[in-house]
Amino acid sequence: MSLAEQLRSPHRRGELPAGAHTGAAGGAACGDLLRLSVALDGERVRAACFDAQGCSAAIAAASAAAALAEGAHLLDAARIGPETIAAELGGLSPARRHAAELAADALHRALGAAARAGASLERSPGRVLVAMSGGVDSAVAAVLCGQRAVAVTLELWSDPGTDGERSCCSPQAVRGARALAHELGLPHLSLDLRAEFREGVVDQWLAGHRAGETPNPCVRCNGRVRIDAMVDLAERLGADALATGHYARVQDGLVRVAADAGKDQSYMLAAVAPATLERLRFPLGELHKEQVRDLARRAGLAVAGKPDSQDLCFLAGAGRDAFLARHGALGERPGAVLDAAGSELARHAGAHRFTVGQRRGLRIGGGTPLYVLATNASANTVTVGPREQLAARTVALREAVLHGPRFDRVRLRYRQRPVRCTGERRDGRLVLSLAEPVYGVAPGQLACLMLGETVVGHATVASR
Repeated sequence: MSLAEQLRSPHRRGELPAGAHTGAAGGAACGDLLRLSVALDGERVRAACFDAQGCSAAIAAASAAAALAEGAHLLDAARIGPETIAAELGGLSPARRHAAELAADALHRALGAAARAGASLERSPGRVLVAMSGGVDSAVAAVLCGQRAVAVTLELWSDPGTDGERSCCSPQAVRGARALAHELGLPHLSLDLRAEFREGVVDQWLAGHRAGETPNPCVRCNGRVRIDAMVDLAERLGADALATGHYARVQDGLVRVAADAGKDQSYMLAAVAPATLERLRFPLGELHKEQVRDLARRAGLAVAGKPDSQDLCFLAGAGRDAFLARHGALGERPGAVLDAAGSELARHAGAHRFTVGQRRGLRIGGGTPLYVLATNASANTVTVGPREQLAARTVALREAVLHGPRFDRVRLRYRQRPVRCTGERRDGRLVLSLAEPVYGVAPGQLACLMLGETVVGHATVASR
């Protein structure tokens, strides 16, 4: 139906079928607000309806999206994108293209919510759910999984203070990943996990900083939020497994380091439960980064040269201090910079802005370079000293989880090489004795416990 016909005879406008799930897009910034609602009957979209406020193109696009989705198999509905919606309307001018984008956004949010809650697809051997972020790694993982793959992208964070173009989990990232999946001929679903991510990851990260710790939110996100949600969706979609673009391998039911040591992400996967790992695949585990980029170029993917993300996804373009002030009420809080003897050397703007091992931002000039040795959140002090005072030969861990009786090394930072160690239980903690000193061990960091190249447990560095 053309745009005019959709306006004359809109598809189920204002209706809400039983069991429907709704997705919305647009808002005050553009003046158009679209809501798409879908109800599933196992594998198919039993009913789809819409409501919309705004220009005629937005109303017609929402109507067209609902009409296209109703009666379709879930995975066929997941192939509907802005191009499909625009074509259904007989084409849209560049000025009206925005309407089709909004309709696709709203439809896919509704499909994702409905799939997560009520999809029940028959098991299909060879079908794999692939986590796509819009970057080169996840795109190549999808290519390697073949045409039976189904793509999924998580919307974890939406914040005007964050650069959505640089984040892997923003609304902009979801849209980019969907376009890439459709370019590859794959159905695409998006899951809105913003509430779970805020509660289970960001709030815990903020609490860690309030307590003077240095938490690792990516480990918590992988272990408790994102991967479990996608594995559950894979089960609902009748998929054999969930594939991701992580550089890691699985051996004997546990995570093993990747072939490319420089890109290895086994540390970030340390908290993923073995039962979950049974449903995971890491297609890039045996590849090096340049091989991945070469595969992307040969597949004609525009993301072949896209830079890797560097920031935490919810910090993209925002900066840690600004984020802490805006979301955690941790703004400027002047305090003392002390030496090991307790003498004041300088002033700082908040102990929460510093972590053990940090050198920048101390504003102490001349003499021997000084590093943060410790922070005290309640007293709001930062203690500094020369680098040799950072050396740790023993590390106390709390909340240790072990998947076997033995470990022989530990990795205490993401990019740090593993260090040989032994461990013993003392007063409810696991205390490691390190074979060599490690510098800058900070409370709150993850300790990745390993046996050779295999991750056999994890714990959190305890306060001294």
